[in-house]
Amino acid sequence: MVKRRIQICNQSGLHLRPAGQLCQKAMEYPCRITMVIGNKSYNLKSMLSVLSAQVNAPKEIELICEGEGEEKALEELAGFLSEDLDEKLKKE
Repeated sequence: MVKRRIQICNQSGLHLRPAGQLCQKAMEYPCRITMVIGNKSYNLKSMLSVLSAQVNAPKEIELICEGEGEEKALEELAGFLSEDLDEKLKKE
């Protein structure tokens, strides 16, 4: 198991489009991926779970990856979450 604290930089948080992209990215890895906020945990492979977390900036989350490919998953997802996702979406 690997974990890391991450500051959400996206000003509008994890609304529908960034949450969808995050879930798609998480599904690329076979490991279990969980986002922890306070004492609640959320499945990063479930869009409804991510949206129910109501993540706004600036908020610190803990990302936990367990299983095959956990280190690579943690690095990729941490990098993704540390970007300004709204700006990235505007360019696409």
